[in-house]
Amino acid sequence: MKKLSARRRHPLAAVVVLLLALAATGGLYAAFAPAGKAQADETAQSLAIEEGKKLYTVGCASCHGTGGQGTTDGPSLVGVGSAAVDFQVGTGRMPAQQPGAQVPKKRNIYSQAEIDQLAAYVASLGAGPITPTEKQVSPEGADIARGGDLFRTNCAQCHNFTGEGGALTHGKYAPSLDGVSNKHIYEAMQTGPQNMPSFPDTTMPEKEKKDIIAYINSVNGDETPTPGGFALGGLGPVSEGLFGWIFGLGSLIAVAVWVAAHTAKAKKS
Repeated sequence: MKKLSARRRHPLAAVVVLLLALAATGGLYAAFAPAGKAQADETAQSLAIEEGKKLYTVGCASCHGTGGQGTTDGPSLVGVGSAAVDFQVGTGRMPAQQPGAQVPKKRNIYSQAEIDQLAAYVASLGAGPITPTEKQVSPEGADIARGGDLFRTNCAQCHNFTGEGGALTHGKYAPSLDGVSNKHIYEAMQTGPQNMPSFPDTTMPEKEKKDIIAYINSVNGDETPTPGGFALGGLGPVSEGLFGWIFGLGSLIAVAVWVAAHTAKAKKS
């Protein structure tokens, strides 16, 4: 008993007890922690990258290089991230149908599962913008009025006030945003495809992106009213007012001239 008491009072006794406790805690964690799930996720990611590499070799490597390093026919994909792949392939812009001033949107030839695999492979080449989640792109709770202000400040110069699109220089154009999914609008702001500047979270936070998405949905809905009649491309009150002055007032002047001319003829006869 005296020896046991002496050992308990030894200066290293507390250290020994602490080490034993840590060892026991680590053993229990190793025994009951969900290591299987983490390993399964890692395995699934590896398989996705492997399958994505196969798809990339067949459909993308001829332009972007065998390792995504880029060629004279296509830019480097190192660091573009999964969001860029999801946007470009998901909207049918890639693989490109033919070279030109701008690659148009067309029918998509890949399933979403294949797009995810391609995105996983390209993302493995270098860190970049990540494909957003449904929660990130949902406009629920967004400020539509604030989104309108942001859109008119940052986007209307090319897409016009209601996202109807417009012409740019040298055969390029800003596409219409009508019917574009929330996810693809978010990804376009993240990655800046083709002629569009990018708006990363450091420049435009997630909340502002959601506000813009809410505004686009509100002006491009099927039940969006046009109190003034024809929307005239949604170019805004100045152009629509000018249309009214030129054609409306011009028509009234033409009618007045016609009436005056026929009145003069009637008096002469």
